[in-house]
Amino acid sequence: MQHEALIIIPTYNERDNVPAISRAIHETVPDVHVLFVDDNSPDGTGRVADELAAKDPRIRVLHRSGKLGLGTAYLAGFRHGLQAGYPYLIEMDADFSHDPKYLSEMLKRARESCDVVIGSRYVDGGGTENWGLGRKIISFGGGLYARTILGIDIQDMTAGFICYRRHVLETLDLGAIRSEGYGFQIELKYRVVKAGFRVEEMPIVFVDRRVGQSKMSKKIFLEALTMVWKIRFSAS
Repeated sequence: MQHEALIIIPTYNERDNVPAISRAIHETVPDVHVLFVDDNSPDGTGRVADELAAKDPRIRVLHRSGKLGLGTAYLAGFRHGLQAGYPYLIEMDADFSHDPKYLSEMLKRARESCDVVIGSRYVDGGGTENWGLGRKIISFGGGLYARTILGIDIQDMTAGFICYRRHVLETLDLGAIRSEGYGFQIELKYRVVKAGFRVEEMPIVFVDRRVGQSKMSKKIFLEALTMVWKIRFSAS
């Protein structure tokens, strides 16, 4: 099926990554559409994305007024994709930490066996590259903490490389989601599992970004962990 999937990529100061990631995606899965959700990036990312979209009908751009957060960017992308009728919607980063080479397998699994496919660092065959020990401990330990509090068996709770069948997002109350950043990823997985959808984790190797500065910090991650209890009771 042509144009069966929409890949949603939030951007903020990703000017140098936007052309390369869209090219790499379409080299792997030529028929998908890409939606860049840009939060009025000061470096001109939105303008670069518009230039790409003007030349390639598979690329779309959603402009927002400012830095409104990762969670709301994905929610805006989901609503756009649902309204447009895409059967599959995919979350993905712009910085190549999520390698486009995994997209074909991710879509294959979504078509054949499950409702949600998570690109996971923490199942057999998955891993990370160019991460220091401190970052590994924070990420793995934080995921273990979230799994324990929420009582669900997803190994990579903060993963942001995910394919959803549209009926999953149509079923969930997206308007009730208030978490941002890593908390958003945790809450959405929790709601998916509690709704009874079939979830599969496929191994990926997460490579630290090629260009630009990482938006992850200890502060951001630890703030997400404090939200786990709120997610546990508000999303029950």
